[in-house]
Amino acid sequence: MAYTRDVEPSLMNDKKAANAGLSHAAAKVSDYFGCNVFGPETMRLLLPKEVYRKVQDAITHGKRFDLEVANTVASAMKTWAISKGATHYCHWFQPMTGATAEKHDSFMEPVGEGNVLEVFSGQQLVQAEPDASSFPSGGLRATFEARGYTAWDPTSPAFVLETPGGSTLCIPTIFVSYTGESLDTKTPLLRSIEALNKAALGILDYFDGGARKVFSTLGAEQEYFLIDAAYYRARPDLVLAERTLFGAASPKGQQLEDHYFGAIKDRVFSFMTDLESELYKLGVPLKTRHNEVAPNQFECAPVFEEANVAIDHNQLVMDMLRRVAARHKLSCLLYEKPFAGINGSGKHNNWSLGTDTGKNLLTPGDTPRQNLQFLLFLVSIIKAVRDHSLLLRASIASSGNDHRLGANEAPPAIMSVFLGAQLTGVLGDIEKGVTGKSTPPAWMDFGIDKIPAILKDNTDRNRTSPFAFTGNKFEFRAVGSSFNNAGPITVLNTIVANQLLETKKEIDALLKTKKDFKAAAIAVVRKLYKEGKAVCFEGNNYSAEWAAEAKRRGLPNVKTTPDALLAFKEKAAVAMFERLGVLSRQESLSRYHIKLEKYAKDIDIEAKTILEMVDTLYVPAAVEYMGQLSAAIEAAGRLLGKEACLRSPQELLRELALRLSEARTSAAELAKALAAAEAVEDAEAKAAAYCRKVKPLFTPARAAVDALEGLVPAKLWPVPKYREMLFLL
Repeated sequence: MAYTRDVEPSLMNDKKAANAGLSHAAAKVSDYFGCNVFGPETMRLLLPKEVYRKVQDAITHGKRFDLEVANTVASAMKTWAISKGATHYCHWFQPMTGATAEKHDSFMEPVGEGNVLEVFSGQQLVQAEPDASSFPSGGLRATFEARGYTAWDPTSPAFVLETPGGSTLCIPTIFVSYTGESLDTKTPLLRSIEALNKAALGILDYFDGGARKVFSTLGAEQEYFLIDAAYYRARPDLVLAERTLFGAASPKGQQLEDHYFGAIKDRVFSFMTDLESELYKLGVPLKTRHNEVAPNQFECAPVFEEANVAIDHNQLVMDMLRRVAARHKLSCLLYEKPFAGINGSGKHNNWSLGTDTGKNLLTPGDTPRQNLQFLLFLVSIIKAVRDHSLLLRASIASSGNDHRLGANEAPPAIMSVFLGAQLTGVLGDIEKGVTGKSTPPAWMDFGIDKIPAILKDNTDRNRTSPFAFTGNKFEFRAVGSSFNNAGPITVLNTIVANQLLETKKEIDALLKTKKDFKAAAIAVVRKLYKEGKAVCFEGNNYSAEWAAEAKRRGLPNVKTTPDALLAFKEKAAVAMFERLGVLSRQESLSRYHIKLEKYAKDIDIEAKTILEMVDTLYVPAAVEYMGQLSAAIEAAGRLLGKEACLRSPQELLRELALRLSEARTSAAELAKALAAAEAVEDAEAKAAAYCRKVKPLFTPARAAVDALEGLVPAKLWPVPKYREMLFLL
């Protein structure tokens, strides 16, 4: 059935829907937070002390425990999950699709004579064997090689997921092939966390801080759009391609800037309250909610956590956004650029380094020695971004993010670091070997043998920077809204770990020359900043001047995904991942091929959707109106007999015919280019063909159809318009 404007959007007038999921809304969050999580508090209550201690040792220090311990944990986990209404369990994993996956098995086991028992063993907890044949592998395995293994990750707590159909115990796991290669995003993430731990502890050894573990922390701000579900279902492009491939701009967009931080509409507030309630039960520490810049765009943000758990939680956030939206007869759009002409959506990843002693290593200290430690980590991160900026760009590359990056709403494709005026001044003084005027002279002399005081919030935030220091963390703003954060954070962890190892080597080399540690460390800070400062930029990253300046500095400005992904196959990057034990050579190359293939498939789906919508929606609507207009012109001519009276409608008819011809011609050219791209066999050449030959032809097809939208009466237009999707909620 064609879309009709006689049907109102599914407004929230249903009390049952309006109140869905709000059973906890009136309670204090502290009364039910994490109630569906098999976390430390629950384990402490249900496990014997010695078993609990062994599990915590595994979580905190990576120690292994035996099957007997696993059996005890499994028994307690089963009892707890069943008490929560769970009838099934699953190993919850993250294949290289960007989403999560799960295969549900019942606790029920036949015990003879028609009887059953609920059974869950340590072996079932620790390992399972889902079919691996249909997940992306990037050439790591053949399709007929179906065996793959999931293995329990005890560092991320199990949880019970409640759905209208029932409840399921979900156990976070890694996913590997029969021969041990990583088929997921979590395995390399965990490896990168361990590599970072070892490298950072090597630096901390100089400072006697007592830390036994260093880990990356993450707070992932999540942007998203909400539209009425009826509008979503009426747009084939949103359903199939996750973005509007056509659509004339609404007379009102975001130009009044009246949506940002504005009063939240009742329907959206009900959705947000429901969302938070569900996520609080799952232990996700959501802290912030607000309207974003674009109409019907919103954001939620959690408190930071250890990166592994934070990434699992962000996957749950995205899943729950969609589930709760459907409950409220809404659709949640997580694509980076679902609407042209207004802001797209991203994830602002607030990344830092923490220790098991509760210290944030990116927090400036209160003493010169603490600030020296801070500066060593800071300049190591700067140097890592400078040396691996293309790899960092590759980690956030996708067809969706290509639309968003640099569009005056998100950082550009040039990876740069924002430090703020004070830190830039401190590092500049150290580089030059002079004392800054603002530095207390008692803390620094001309030889820079002491370290200056550094303010924690020393500057304004720079929203145009892809990697901005914000007082005690870096905000990696370039990640796309639909991304699994594991990929970008794995790359970030790895390049920083690699540089910290190099930093230690340089300090050790200077110590062998009998320099004292302070002098050696300052010399290394000076050297690394000098070598890495080209990536530092304090101004407007959107400006044309910065693009020209970045080119002079030798910083890559790679605007398309196929070009950016080449970083994954560079010898230096492959060697670094392999040396640090994060990815083998084969695993690195598999990521390249998977992402390249995904890009080509994305553009292929968009092209085919464009062709279908032109032929089956827009052309028929235009032809129908042209028929009505022609009949009206003919009737008016018979009645009035005056050519002058018919000039205006005849001009409209001619313009309709012209735009219709343009749409059909553009579609024909697109179909020809699409057929040529589909015929290419080489993966790199195929992606290049979709990028350079197919995708550019979207523009003329869209321009013709969008022009028709401005001519055809609204009641005949076959799909919801921007002004409806963005303002009727």
